[in-house]
Amino acid sequence: MKSTEQSRLDHLTGHRNMLLLIQLRWFAVAGQIATIAVAKLMLDIHLPMPQMVEVLACLIGFNIASHLRWHEQRNVGNHELLLALSVDVAALTLQLYLSGGTTNPFVFLYLLQIALCAMLLEAWSTWAMVVVCTLCVAALALLARPLDLPLDHDRGLASFYVLGLLLCFMLNAALLVVFMTRIQDNLRLRDARLANLRQQAAEQEHIIRMGLLASGAAHELGTPLSTLAVILGDWRRMPLFRQNPEMLDELTDMQGELARCKAIVTGILMSAGEARGEGAERSTLQAFLEQVVTQWRGTRELGQFEFELKLKTDLPLAADTTLRQMICNVLDNAQEASPAWVRMSAHSDDDWLTLQVTDRGPGFAAEVLRQIGKPYQSTKGRQGGGLGLFLVFNVARTLGGTVRAENRPDGGAVVTLRLPLRAITLDDNSGHGS
Repeated sequence: MKSTEQSRLDHLTGHRNMLLLIQLRWFAVAGQIATIAVAKLMLDIHLPMPQMVEVLACLIGFNIASHLRWHEQRNVGNHELLLALSVDVAALTLQLYLSGGTTNPFVFLYLLQIALCAMLLEAWSTWAMVVVCTLCVAALALLARPLDLPLDHDRGLASFYVLGLLLCFMLNAALLVVFMTRIQDNLRLRDARLANLRQQAAEQEHIIRMGLLASGAAHELGTPLSTLAVILGDWRRMPLFRQNPEMLDELTDMQGELARCKAIVTGILMSAGEARGEGAERSTLQAFLEQVVTQWRGTRELGQFEFELKLKTDLPLAADTTLRQMICNVLDNAQEASPAWVRMSAHSDDDWLTLQVTDRGPGFAAEVLRQIGKPYQSTKGRQGGGLGLFLVFNVARTLGGTVRAENRPDGGAVVTLRLPLRAITLDDNSGHGS
């Protein structure tokens, strides 16, 4: 069974193809008017003009109705395209019946209809149209009155029939090239989007597996970290450490790093839904960003760090571990590439928060930029690297945002995160995320 997203893409592609059929029908109307005029006025061929004009008027009315309907309605499937092509075949059959049947050189326009069916319809519908077109040609051969044309096929291009065949061939060829190319472009666009959806689904599955492994490791690490915390606490009370300031400072550093490890483990469990605090801490966007930057800066060795904050409005926000880790991942990557200088800017408008992290490192290699956001695409050259930006891309995508990574002209790289404010801020009325 097709997924909802795949069905939506199929309907969107069908809508584009329906619009192409409407355009092609206008070409057919113009061609029929020109052909009737030439046959009647220049070649003096007797044609039942009232009946042919009625068929032409019906085709114009159907095309106008189609334009009005499919301008608003976008869910176009196989049945809708089959109906549209059936009307085209019916109109062609009636016009040929009124103008010579199989002796009319334009009878080969059926091949154009079958080619369109092969491109646009499901297999059963295409074969059904092949049968219908075959029956129409057979009926025209039996029932239609032949055109009043001289049997002068041996005269080559001087023969009206041969000239008609040449014109029919040129029309078929030109319309096939123009419209088939555009239909193929629509189908390629659909296939590319489907491939992107499958890639995203594979990446989401990869994240789930990583999350299971991470939460399992966090559970296993919880006990030894707690044991170490107890041991370090006992050591602080021992006279040997209390009387030695240098050892006491080192012990304080160890406790700080241990607290950081425990915070990371807790964050992993909270992100996996396996650990819950008493409630999310209510904050504001500005306070949250300042807190993230302060905590990150205080635990990293970095030469110079610049932070620019320009928010249009300071909206309420619930501090989110996943969002915090995403920002820290981008900052960590920048710090590893450029230990001497990193800059982060944050600004917002009515709908979006934009975070930009800039460094003066070597920048991204061309092959890494082409595969940016995919797992194991790392600039660090170590096995298993590249997961940081991979997680950043997927968290941003989950929130409805985007991530763009690029190299700066004067050296270094810049990573830009754009996140919709409605996904990360709180509703003042409800107190919950929007």
